[in-house]
Amino acid sequence: MNASLHQRSPDQASFPSEALAVRDRLAVVQDTLSDCPYVADTPSRLPLHYPTGILTASDVDDLLAGGFRRSGTVMYYTRCPTCQACEATRVDVRSFRWTKSMRRVLQRAEKELTMRFQPPIVDDDRVRLYNRHRHGRHLDAGGTDSAVDATAYASFLTHSCWQTLELEIRLDGELVAVSIMDLGEQSVSAVYTHFEPDYARYSLGTLAILQQIKWAKTNHRRWVYLGFYVAENRHLNYKSRFKPQQRRIHGRWHVFD
Repeated sequence: MNASLHQRSPDQASFPSEALAVRDRLAVVQDTLSDCPYVADTPSRLPLHYPTGILTASDVDDLLAGGFRRSGTVMYYTRCPTCQACEATRVDVRSFRWTKSMRRVLQRAEKELTMRFQPPIVDDDRVRLYNRHRHGRHLDAGGTDSAVDATAYASFLTHSCWQTLELEIRLDGELVAVSIMDLGEQSVSAVYTHFEPDYARYSLGTLAILQQIKWAKTNHRRWVYLGFYVAENRHLNYKSRFKPQQRRIHGRWHVFD
């Protein structure tokens, strides 16, 4: 890897235009090529940025509109050299269409599950659920069976650089799903959802997104960002069900209905 790549500033790296107002308060802390976690045999480049100043809720909106995602206290966007498969995806809650199946998922959950939004928590139940979800759905990087501990869980999900909430879902007191979401002034970003694999009948991943859409509408947010859509990845292409939606392709948002 050329050493100059590690030293590039946001000014030198085709920084997303929507987030230019935030550029001067970000520092590049890593910018290297690695194996893509979503598309096999493909190099990925995800420049990691750390905030050097306070970020407002409006800044969060700008970063999300520019295709940024958060992992712990750093943010990243895609700059992959040979692939454009990752498409940042968002839903406008004003025009979102509830299908019959989505309404059934929500109605069943409201009858049988307990759901609440709250500040993120780190405890043994959440860490255990996270590991069961990762292992049960074969999401471990490189196919390893290594489990994360409470420190790694917090570093990935609950340590944040802006306001973050947790959706907790329980069945008869048992924790069955946790969904982490970030808040902007006009935006909600679905960071990560992990759930008990044995309770597929509740469609917990879909349920989490529907609850976030409901929360956004109630709390006067326009956009719900769903992360990356990747057509050939079965863990990410389910997002196409939430319509109409917009996907950011080659620096512009396009409507998919």
